Amino acid sequence: MKRPKKDRVTPERLMQFGFAYAPPLIIGAAASNKIFDSLQSGAKTVEEVSQETGASTRGLRAIMAALVGLELLKKDRRQKYSLTPESEAFLVSNKPGALAGFFSLNVTQLVSKWLQLSDVVHSGRPAQAVNQEDQGTEFFAGLVENIIPMSYATAQTLADHLKLAKTKNKIRVLDLAAGSGIWGIVLAQNSRNVQVTAVDWAGMIPTTKRITRKFGVANRFKFIESDLLEADFGNGYDIATLGHILHSEGEDRSRQFLAKTFRALKSGGTIAIAEWLVNDDRTKPLPSLMFAVQMLVNTEKGDTFSFNEIKAWLEEAGFKKVRKLQAPGPSPRIGFSFAKRNAFISSDEKSENEIARRKTRFLSETGPAQRRVCPGAQRSKIVCRRFRRPALAF
Repeated sequence: MKRPKKDRVTPERLMQFGFAYAPPLIIGAAASNKIFDSLQSGAKTVEEVSQETGASTRGLRAIMAALVGLELLKKDRRQKYSLTPESEAFLVSNKPGALAGFFSLNVTQLVSKWLQLSDVVHSGRPAQAVNQEDQGTEFFAGLVENIIPMSYATAQTLADHLKLAKTKNKIRVLDLAAGSGIWGIVLAQNSRNVQVTAVDWAGMIPTTKRITRKFGVANRFKFIESDLLEADFGNGYDIATLGHILHSEGEDRSRQFLAKTFRALKSGGTIAIAEWLVNDDRTKPLPSLMFAVQMLVNTEKGDTFSFNEIKAWLEEAGFKKVRKLQAPGPSPRIGFSFAKRNAFISSDEKSENEIARRKTRFLSETGPAQRRVCPGAQRSKIVCRRFRRPALAF
């Protein structure tokens, strides 16, 4: 009787990890040399792209071939290269959903700090604490506009779920650590009855103001320049948003944020939290686990958390029936948190085909008021509502 053959262990996967640095650097170099912008007008040869961009034919031949391998360019029999739906939607610099700037920022702001990872692991101290106002303002001022596509469709899902487009009542929104202001911007785009108070560091507010003007909703924003724990929020808000904030602050400050936000909301108000969620055992998903290392490198106490951890903090603050809500989000597939009324838990398990279809649709329109669609992915949202008394069933 033959014994079943065991799977052979090979170094192939580790070798692939060894070159994992290459794709983002290739995309960043292509964006900075205007390759995607050049191909927006139609298919071109390497020589034609070189003549238009000024980049060398040797460099373009290598990098454009690699982009074909990454399925971000196509090449025909005439040796002409063209954009794919994905690169046309996200890597052409004048498109609303462009991520080209993010890849350039990745090289200049993030990679240099990751190169210090060995020392960071040994000491437990970050390469740079960007969660501190003096060090973080410049970093986030450059980052927030480049990552708008990551949150736009999620914020739109929140607006749809709360039926803001149909509301006839005034809605007060508290956008905490607002950054680009995209959460408040999207909610304001959905209803003229939405008024937003954006809170962020004094050095960040000029960026927030500029982007609200760009999206045409600046007249419905008020601004508070302060650290979240020091700011006077006021009270009586209907909705509060915390879009990708808890992970940079760590557990203690996050619990204080949530308690303070509870007091700022009116009875029955809604808190929406977007986050990179890990499972309870911290064994998956991989992007969220790697993002925890990002927090190790760049913050003093930042981390990624599970839904149940954040749920416990919300309940400690006074929120009831914390749940998750389905919503689209860009790749990589990460955990996401949301909030709405009572609380319910659901996850977004979309097929590969649907994800690909939605990627081609995201932010394809040029008008800010039309930007409603973003690539689908496996995301989840934390949802809960503030109640002074036990909540009734949803």
